[in-house]
Formats: sequence, C-alpha cells, structure tokens
Amino acid sequence: MGISERREREKGEKKQMIMAAALKMFLEEGYAKTSIRNIAEAIEYSPGTIYLYYKDKDELLYDVQAQAFLKLLEIFKLKVNSKDPLKRLLQIGKTYISFGLENPELYDLMFIIRSPTNVNEETHKDNGIKTFEYLVDCLKDCMERKLIRMNNIELGSLQIWSLVHGMVSLNLRCRLKMFPMGDSVEKMLHAALEDYMDTIKV
Repeated sequence: MGISERREREKGEKKQMIMAAALKMFLEEGYAKTSIRNIAEAIEYSPGTIYLYYKDKDELLYDVQAQAFLKLLEIFKLKVNSKDPLKRLLQIGKTYISFGLENPELYDLMFIIRSPTNVNEETHKDNGIKTFEYLVDCLKDCMERKLIRMNNIELGSLQIWSLVHGMVSLNLRCRLKMFPMGDSVEKMLHAALEDYMDTIKV
C-alpha cells in the first residue's frame, strides 16, 4: 500500500471514529447539548482536528444521519423479502414502524429534530435518498401491475411515508394514550397499516 492510499485509509478511519463518537453523544446527551469540543474530548483529539473534516456540528449531523439511513436500508434488504410487491410494500411499512419503535433516540435524530440549515444542500442532497427509493421502487412496481388505487408515484410515496412516520412519531411523543393498545403498540400500528393497505388495494 502506497503512502497516499495509507493516508486516505487513515483519514477514513478517523472520520468514522468522529461519527461514531458523535452518534453516541447525540443519542445519550442530545444533539443540542453536544458540542464539537465534547466530541473531541471523547476521542482525545483537539476540536481543530474535527474541523479538518467538518465545518460545524450541522455538517457532522448530516453524515451521522446518512449512516443511520443506510442502517435502515440494510434492515429493509434483510427483512423485506416477499416476491409479491403488495406484500413487500406492507413489509416495508411494518419494518419501518418496528425500526422506529425499537430505536426511539436514533429515530428522533433521523426524522424528528429540526433538519440542520447550515449545510450545503447541493453537497448533501442525496442524504437518505437510497432508503426512500426502496419504498418508491416497490410502490412503482405495485402501480405498474395495477395492484393499488394510486397513479402518482410522488404523492403515493409521500402518503405512505407520512402514515408510518406519523404513527411512529405520535407514539414516541406519547400521543397515543387514548387508544386501547393492549399488550403491544407495535401490533396495533401494524394493524393500522394493514387496514390502510386494504383501502388502497384494487
């Protein structure tokens, strides 16, 4: 391995270390309470070292979120396995709900806290897009086979994402107490999703 390749590998490893420390602190202390200095102290680097990789905490959060989106994508690939696109669409929704309920702090970091504004949108425009496209591709397959009552892929994907995100968010903010959950919030939310899917099936 040449000197330049070794430096690039070391740079990548250091960046991964920074992101891992940032994620841990964002989840444990909260994004607002975590500073670049806190992260630097956790990995025994100077704040200036982190600024070599990230201009500020907002840019670091975007990279941390990108890793979380990829984690969700990998879970989709692992758990969504039906050959029937309609069943696969239901699996995507249920997997999304389960992920949010099982990882509340991470979900909050990904989808509920205000999106950082001090970021170059052109640089970060693809953040999370592959994960969203997993839903879009499945929905497109359903529409092409005329399995659902939808004819606009953008509006349809927005509806389904809003539905599952809304249910997860309401639960994470303790806004579902008026509903008789029984033993499992997850089962109820899955059942609500199944009921919705019945209304859009052809």
